[in-house]
Amino acid sequence: MEGKKNYTGLTDSQVKESRQKHGANILTPPKKEPLWKLFLQKFEDPIIRILLIAAFLSLGISIIHNEYIETIGIFCAILLATGVSFWFEMDANKKFDVLNQVNDEDMITVMRNGNIRQVPKKDIVVGDIVFLEMGNEVPADGELFDAVSMQIDESCLTGELSIDKTIDPDHFEEGVTYPSNWVLRGTKVINGHGVFEVARVGDATEFGKVAEKSTEKVEGETPLNRQLDSLAKFIGVIGLILAMLTFAVLFIKNIFNDPTVYVSLGELGLLGAVMIGVAIAMVKVWLPIIYDGLELAGKDIKLPKAVARGSWLRWLLTGALVTVVLAFSGYIFGVNPLDDDSWISIDVAANILQAFMVAVTLVVVAVPEGLPMSVTLSLALSMRRMLKMNNLVRKMHAVETMGATTVICTDKTGTLTQNQMQVASTNFYGVADQNLTDSEVSRLVIGNISVNSTAFLDFSNKEKVSALGNPTEGALLLWLNKSKILYSNIRNKEEVLDQLPFSTERKFMATLVDSPKLKRKVLYVKGAPEVVFAKSKHVAGINGQAPVEEFKDIVDEQLLQYQNQAMRTLGFAYKYVEEGNNQSVEGLASGDLIFLGIAGISDPVRTDVPGAVERCLNAGIGVKIVTGDTYGTAKEIGRQIGIWKDEEDTDLNIIGGIDFENLPDDEAYERVKDLKIMCRARPTDKQRLVHLLKQRNEIVAVTGDGTNDAPALNYADVGLSMGSGTSVAKEASDITLLDDSFSSIATAVMWGRSLYKNIQRFILFQLTINVAALLIVFLGSIFGQELPLTVTQMLWVNLIMDTFAAGALASLPPDPNVMNSKPRKNSDFIITSSIGKHILTTGILFVILLLGMMYYFSSPEHLNSFFSYVPEADRNGYFLSYFFTVFVLLQFWNMFNAKAYATGKSAFAGLNKSAGFEMVALIILIGQILIVTFGGEVFRTMPLTIQDWGIIIGGTSFVLWIGELVRLFKKK
Repeated sequence: MEGKKNYTGLTDSQVKESRQKHGANILTPPKKEPLWKLFLQKFEDPIIRILLIAAFLSLGISIIHNEYIETIGIFCAILLATGVSFWFEMDANKKFDVLNQVNDEDMITVMRNGNIRQVPKKDIVVGDIVFLEMGNEVPADGELFDAVSMQIDESCLTGELSIDKTIDPDHFEEGVTYPSNWVLRGTKVINGHGVFEVARVGDATEFGKVAEKSTEKVEGETPLNRQLDSLAKFIGVIGLILAMLTFAVLFIKNIFNDPTVYVSLGELGLLGAVMIGVAIAMVKVWLPIIYDGLELAGKDIKLPKAVARGSWLRWLLTGALVTVVLAFSGYIFGVNPLDDDSWISIDVAANILQAFMVAVTLVVVAVPEGLPMSVTLSLALSMRRMLKMNNLVRKMHAVETMGATTVICTDKTGTLTQNQMQVASTNFYGVADQNLTDSEVSRLVIGNISVNSTAFLDFSNKEKVSALGNPTEGALLLWLNKSKILYSNIRNKEEVLDQLPFSTERKFMATLVDSPKLKRKVLYVKGAPEVVFAKSKHVAGINGQAPVEEFKDIVDEQLLQYQNQAMRTLGFAYKYVEEGNNQSVEGLASGDLIFLGIAGISDPVRTDVPGAVERCLNAGIGVKIVTGDTYGTAKEIGRQIGIWKDEEDTDLNIIGGIDFENLPDDEAYERVKDLKIMCRARPTDKQRLVHLLKQRNEIVAVTGDGTNDAPALNYADVGLSMGSGTSVAKEASDITLLDDSFSSIATAVMWGRSLYKNIQRFILFQLTINVAALLIVFLGSIFGQELPLTVTQMLWVNLIMDTFAAGALASLPPDPNVMNSKPRKNSDFIITSSIGKHILTTGILFVILLLGMMYYFSSPEHLNSFFSYVPEADRNGYFLSYFFTVFVLLQFWNMFNAKAYATGKSAFAGLNKSAGFEMVALIILIGQILIVTFGGEVFRTMPLTIQDWGIIIGGTSFVLWIGELVRLFKKK
């Protein structure tokens, strides 16, 4: 580089012109959604939508009855669920922004106006001449003009920790992802130095193109949202059917079966006109529910555009117009709609309106108000707990989606491996048991590794010493350090007389030193074993020197063994140089060397990875390696972590990126099913793999730390980046693994599956309450009995208690046993057949019990006998408090059954580890006591005696004991 004096670089005017033409060297930051938009996105949850409809219907009832407590409660539930979700995601994103800061102010050495100067990275332009030294990060893409012993860490783009760079076409490496004479933005110089001309900056660089891909919007619902959407549709259909049935029964009962009511045909006709008009005005409410029902039945019919896109005002006006037209068509039959006597009486109209209100109430009761809060709390609590386990979750639903994952596409470097080269094995033939001592051969090995090197060790973190510079040479220094040998002591004592740096052409480096320990000049040689061995005449063995011919087969066999294990290999040799020998280092190294041995170096698999992979495989999750590394290395890593079986797998289970790109879509679609390893993969290959897997209805999680991983991270159902990864990768991900460990992925799957079970438990609990309330309202309306619970009491049962229960069930710790089952299907309904049976059975039994109580105590004789200790005037009110408490305590004990659902264990198992559950259960019980005791007129309650509390708590606890017996017999 020193000899290249013809670089003049750009002038200031050329810099300005280039920046105007090609742009600045800045990556366009991902567009941030405004806070108001992020908050509104929380209302896209399917249950929140149906809850909003219920809230506005409830508002209509409230306006008529002038009681707004229920409506306020539902709106509070909506705001709590959306607000908590919004706040937790905002908090996670703040932590992420701190983690993901990027610095565009790093100073870069360039040639401008004929002078060398430094400019910020963001000011680099196309045409700039940039000088690179060891340790520099490449600021832009460009072609090398000069490269001396240059090696680049391209792991952020290809996964390769060390790539040789050269400007000699004869030594260009085949099969590499990017040309040998090109350097790319974001990569790092780990050895040597060079000069390059900038060809692309900013978004036009490979780094920039991948970053842009990583921010593309990917449409699609999470598995949980799909299932909650189905649940919302199911609830809507059931609510509508019951509402229509109830209205029809009450209408017939109040109009046709009441002998005191007479309605003429003319009045019935005008009433029909109004009802048809109302039905048309509300078509945007009921018609989508009918189409939802058809979709659940397996008939995919699209909602008419006029309804889907038509405005509310349009349909309200259409309904009014139809009413007017039908009403005035009554003139044909002699009915005058302008005559008051042609219409039904006010009393009859009030009865019909009351029937309509009861029907709407059924819809409101059918909606589980606590469900959004349950889902939000479960996700939020899991987010917080997962952060303690090194999972920074940015997008709340990613927690649950991990539980539905069926395939994990993982990169190799940094995720499966430690991202630090280490010596795996050595064969120094003159060192007994490979234990370095103070022998002559050991000193030669130590000197060769310590002095004949350009790497250093960083001791700033005493707990984890790291290598700087060439990772292969760094691995050798770390190996010495493990043997308590400090390389710097040797390097400082041995005087370097001359050095021949490593080059791609020579494939070795050599250093001539004056060694005070050996008391003579020594030439150390290190490089490709076949090259160094070919220059050697003898081998230093345990019993002295032997001809190389005696060791040729041994060395070849050991090299083959190392290469089969995808290790990098280095050969070591030396030569004593006599005083007065003035040959150049290159001349000295040309022959007559004494071979010391070989070392196998690899990026070892993390110790916890094989176990974590096994957990995922046992859980029915496929694991695929997607890496930019070589065929041999990728296959060996697959073998080490347990996904590649030599006796089972063939070439159909492994493919290179270029071969994969050349496959037609239909063939690639079939191939990805059995694919286990993709090597030499580029960003587009990874993205295509994820796309095809999703087409096969797989739920795909992708892990990665490099910029090349970002498009696939963005496109996956869940993207998992590494905490030490590039900013682009982290920006594209949903979860960041702060400890860079694959075992954290298995932990995330366990959390996701446990969370899904907790949501199912809450649905079981919540819908049991709703079924009981629905049936009581429905049967009570038909048989003329009103529900002996006020709106405020129902608010406590349906909202506050459910919210507490959501917290209780959401706080249950993750269950490792969930990893023993296969992933749920993407098409599964969240309410399984066993949950459905449990809900209906328990709900109907509760209704029978409660209706039985109502019937029994409707008799004054039974009422007065049972509550004889209560003043006669207060007995009816006392019974209502008693009834209300029984209703709540039945649900309270059922919460314990919900906790034990699908565990196969007692409800008391692990209760000491569920402090949140215990606390919430206590709050519900104490809350009920306080409300009954001090609720007064607001809750229409009267204080109960201690004896009655004992009877109710003991009597309703049979719900738990029956559940315990059922679980006990199921075990047997």
